[in-house]
Amino acid sequence: MTPSLRLSAYFCAYFLYAGALVPYFALYLAARGYGAGEIAMVLAMPQLARIAAPAFWGWLADRSGAARGIVVFSAAAVLAGFSLLRLLDGYGAAVAIMLVMSLLSAGALPLVEALTLGSLGARTEGYGPIRLWGSVGFVAGVLATGAWLDAHPPQSLLGVIVLLAALTLAVSLLVPAGRVAGAGGQSDARVAAVLRRPEVIAFFAACLCMNVAHGSLYAFYSIYLDAEGYSKSAIGVLWTLGVLAEIALFLVLPRLLRRYSLRAVLGASCACAALRFAVIGWGVQSPLLLAFAQLLHAATFGAYHASSVAIVHRLFTGALQARGQTLYSSLSYGLGGTAGTLLAGWSWTVLGPELSFSLSAAAGLAGAALVFWRVRV
Repeated sequence: MTPSLRLSAYFCAYFLYAGALVPYFALYLAARGYGAGEIAMVLAMPQLARIAAPAFWGWLADRSGAARGIVVFSAAAVLAGFSLLRLLDGYGAAVAIMLVMSLLSAGALPLVEALTLGSLGARTEGYGPIRLWGSVGFVAGVLATGAWLDAHPPQSLLGVIVLLAALTLAVSLLVPAGRVAGAGGQSDARVAAVLRRPEVIAFFAACLCMNVAHGSLYAFYSIYLDAEGYSKSAIGVLWTLGVLAEIALFLVLPRLLRRYSLRAVLGASCACAALRFAVIGWGVQSPLLLAFAQLLHAATFGAYHASSVAIVHRLFTGALQARGQTLYSSLSYGLGGTAGTLLAGWSWTVLGPELSFSLSAAAGLAGAALVFWRVRV
């Protein structure tokens, strides 16, 4: 099996598990009686862990060359964490388990991203056809889990997640072995020098804004639709529509990146986020408007993430590749995701759904302004 096929298999399995977790875990927590603030706190733990943990795992991968071992360990930690969550009850236990599990597993995805881009070399346009298998897995996970939850209680979700986490662990053994990069003794100073550049600061600030913007979506979108009377299957279809658009984006990504600069793609993605979240917030009564908003997921995740990891690949070269991807994960998904989730937990209770999504739209607009003002890639 070629490295590309092995990496595609990992992305497919990982996002199959994510497709069961991301859209429905908040519904599971709500079914257990958690309030909006408590749900936001539990969901913020993976983001909180991503502030520092990916950088540590990236440093360890750079020093040891054991990227695959870290990925396998991360998958085992996820399986152990959700297995333990099935046995323990209570809000405090859920917060603690999610935090520890996330600290132990936060390095997996950015390291696989670095391995993928490292295997492609200068042919970064080949990232899309590999990464799209993650989208395929996510679609399968969303649809199958939505159908399951229409026939079974929300409390059954953890059994599904444990099963898919076990599959991810098995597939992680296929990840190609090898060094992401061989770090030199001056790597810390070189990373610091890159981080001091104004365009790099603006890039990471824009990524942080983009992930703040997604806080309401990932924490409360399914709860919002459920409260408006949408079935679990309908919620799954709407999530799936977005990922299908993402798949289409990944298929045309090589042509897109040949035609437009990474800066243009990233800035347009942030602008699309502003539009998407405004539409969700104020157009929830219209399935057609929600469908339109979900199609924008092609830009707000697919084009955004692909352009971002490619920018990081250009900015952090050679021995800094793993460190760069994990810093990107830490500063954007970690810090930005934590802030966005906690902000959503507060605003959902105090301001309501419409204004919560309006704040998300404003964050996306701020990200676009930062990109077009300062980022030069």
